Amino acid sequence: MSTIELDEKLRQGRRRWLRPKSSTNRLRAIAAAFIFAAALPGCAAFPKSSDPTVDQKITADVEARFRQHPELEAPDLIDVQTINRVVYLNGTVSAGLQRDYAESVASRAPGVKKVVNSISVTK
Repeated sequence: MSTIELDEKLRQGRRRWLRPKSSTNRLRAIAAAFIFAAALPGCAAFPKSSDPTVDQKITADVEARFRQHPELEAPDLIDVQTINRVVYLNGTVSAGLQRDYAESVASRAPGVKKVVNSISVTK
């Protein structure tokens, strides 16, 4: 076989090799786009409140109740957020009993439907 014939066979081989790869890349890109689009709704942290005034009042009430209990004050850091009458507790406390106690105090506030306790314990 001459050099020209070898060169031509190599070019044809490259063309055959590139075709499936480009379609494979296209399929991968489409699959990645679908996965990305499906994952987007999970990125929302919290839904919007249907009645922000009521939610603000519940948050203020829960925070006031926490201030009445010295074991839930500093150095423990508890963030309170209310959306659609569901109270979200985030932050850290130094003991597991404080975590449960904070949930109990929050659940007794008027207007609270549910408490989502995401408080972590440092010890």
